[in-house]
Amino acid sequence: MIRYTYLRLAWFVPTLFVIITLSFFLMRVVPGSPLATEENLPAAIRANLMAAYHLDRPLWEQYLRYMGNILRGDFGPSFQYNDYTVTELIWLGFPASMQIGGIAILAASVIGVMLGTVAALRQNSWLDHSIMAGAMTGITIPNFVMAPLLTLLFAVVLGWLPAGGWGRGAWANKVLPIVALALPQIAYIARLTRGSMIEVLRSNHVRTARAKGMPETIVVARHAVRGAMLPVVSYLGPAIAGIVTGSVVIERIFGLPGIGRYFVEGALNRDYTLVMGVVIFYAVIIIVMNLIVDLLYAVLDPKVRLG
Repeated sequence: MIRYTYLRLAWFVPTLFVIITLSFFLMRVVPGSPLATEENLPAAIRANLMAAYHLDRPLWEQYLRYMGNILRGDFGPSFQYNDYTVTELIWLGFPASMQIGGIAILAASVIGVMLGTVAALRQNSWLDHSIMAGAMTGITIPNFVMAPLLTLLFAVVLGWLPAGGWGRGAWANKVLPIVALALPQIAYIARLTRGSMIEVLRSNHVRTARAKGMPETIVVARHAVRGAMLPVVSYLGPAIAGIVTGSVVIERIFGLPGIGRYFVEGALNRDYTLVMGVVIFYAVIIIVMNLIVDLLYAVLDPKVRLG
């Protein structure tokens, strides 16, 4: 496993290089300029700004300069947030995204696995059909529809929770974003767990455990759940990265100061460095999470050999 970890880490650099290169040139292909909003600037001032941000240089030179800065850990200054660097903006938004996303994925994992396990143990019963119907509903309704509905019900009609804002991190402000983020993940995880659990319950080692007279709770908890977690763990890798780095829609709807907000504003304002910084940050988390998922495979299933 140690050798496999080193090999995966060795692929980390070329993978990240390809992502940065593609993102850099794709950002430049999109029409517009970071200074497009400054329409009334005199030509001399615009030229000075272009020179200050090296936007007046050839594209290949901008690319080499940017790659050199990345190697030094410098994502550069933001074009729109004049008093902040991209690194500062990412670390300003990451705590909010981490809190909302981390709690959401944790709750979704626990609830989804429990619902999927119950549905598999009661296959084709009314309970199974009810859980799967709820899961399908959660999958088909996007979170940009679910979030306003939750706000309308719990904030406007019932008045139990704030409709938006961060409120200095108060728990009341976190509930609705967490629920809106968690509901689709609960649905996906429940369906994955049910399908995998049904397959594992019919496997030979589970039949052997039952034949030995083990209690059903031990058979399920010790033998079935462990094997059924493989597809769930595989799904959780990119899901965790996506949620933790911030759901763009949810953060915009609830007005949260997370990474997603900076990503949207950077894209709208053609803030190249800010968008690139968020993309790189997101890519690193995805690569790391996928590595952790692959290592967990060997822990959950002894038959898996990494080499």
